Amino acid sequence: MNVTVFGLSLLELLALASAVVLVLARWLPPGARRPSALAGAAALVVSAGVLAVLGIRWQLLPVLAGGGLALAFAAPSLLGWRAGRRARWWVALPGSAACLALIVVGATAAWALPLPVFPEPSGAHAVGTTVVQWADPDRAEAATSRTDDKRVVVVQLWYPAQDVPPDAERARYLGRTARDAQVVARGQADYLGLPAFVLDEPPRARTRAVPDAPAAGGDRFPVVLFSPGLGGVRTQNTAWAEELASRGYVVAALDHPYDSAVVTLADGRTVRTQVAATGDQAEDNRRAAGWTAVRAADLSFVLTQLGRLDRGGIPGLLSGRLDTRRAAATGHSLGGAAALQAARQDPRFAAVIDLDGFPRDPAARPFHQPVLALTHDLEPGETPDYIPRLTQVLQLSTATGYRLTVPGTAHLTFTDAPLFMPPLPALVGSLGRTAGPRITAAATVAFLDATLRGSSGDLAAALSRYGHLTVL
Repeated sequence: MNVTVFGLSLLELLALASAVVLVLARWLPPGARRPSALAGAAALVVSAGVLAVLGIRWQLLPVLAGGGLALAFAAPSLLGWRAGRRARWWVALPGSAACLALIVVGATAAWALPLPVFPEPSGAHAVGTTVVQWADPDRAEAATSRTDDKRVVVVQLWYPAQDVPPDAERARYLGRTARDAQVVARGQADYLGLPAFVLDEPPRARTRAVPDAPAAGGDRFPVVLFSPGLGGVRTQNTAWAEELASRGYVVAALDHPYDSAVVTLADGRTVRTQVAATGDQAEDNRRAAGWTAVRAADLSFVLTQLGRLDRGGIPGLLSGRLDTRRAAATGHSLGGAAALQAARQDPRFAAVIDLDGFPRDPAARPFHQPVLALTHDLEPGETPDYIPRLTQVLQLSTATGYRLTVPGTAHLTFTDAPLFMPPLPALVGSLGRTAGPRITAAATVAFLDATLRGSSGDLAAALSRYGHLTVL
């Protein structure tokens, strides 16, 4: 994995430092000006040349522009030209300030929108990943008018793998191929109303998992099904999924076609979302309930397919390795609502995890699985009906429910977003780049170990380490 500091690689840091040196050389003592400018110029030319070969990120363009302008101003003295005096300080100062401003803008953009660096999983297993696509012959695709169009889901699996060489190629983030990753990133940017360049970095990232690595031996692994947020994609919680896989779980994350921002199918087709808000609260609630019901059915279908996979669906990979009797339905945001509904409808799920999801089941009735609900740190007056509604639903479970509010979090803290989005507290919380994914994984592993593996210990005490816990 690339070493980065403040979102910059070592080569980019060299370009940044050399640009700053070129700007400041004009203001150094006379004896230090020319040597400093020469060193800065040499370092800038070399680093810019190498970056041009490897690929220059747009965030570095202002840095190189500022350094280039400073180099142009310094060129006469570097070349020994003496035609005229040096510009007076009050003339040179605005130029230096402009160059420095360009450099600061670029460095800030690189810091705010870095290449995601995924944390090393802490469990005993290496992590493998693979992608499958399944069609449900019993469900028509409601989003299209074709009567023969069946519901299709794309599922990415992360699983405990045998030891892999340190130099083994790691899986791309967002897609199986570079093209898929680019398509997904652009689709997400379009869905969020952002310029495409804002999400340029995630498609370039590599995760910690190895594609199609042989599965680890030992006992069968419990399975954890995951539904992303509204418009979200299957990879949105990759850091969390890799951590769980390293701890001995198989995570199956779903793309929901026509709901996820964009889904790339095995035949190369791209399916974009048809989800849209109307602005009418009642109509939007009705639509959200419909989307949740489709997602809940997707989760049950995938659980069935995982049972078939265990019986030989992918020979040599996960055959005989999946324990679908120990299965959890999980999800973020609308996916969390889908997990709650799937558990009510499908008793095969033994546990539920809702990552900051408002319940959407219009026919909420008692269910029998334990539930962990992680919620972000709500501001006073924010979504006043969220916690009461969530509490009401959790109390419908005949098993114990746990509602954990994590201080310093926002809605996207429970996803990979802190790894690559601007570190604004209102957007991704105030826990830093990696603490949000780490806490999310630690709390959910404690819950899954207790509910799916029957581990001993005080679960309430374990969860309380991560926030304010209410046991229902």
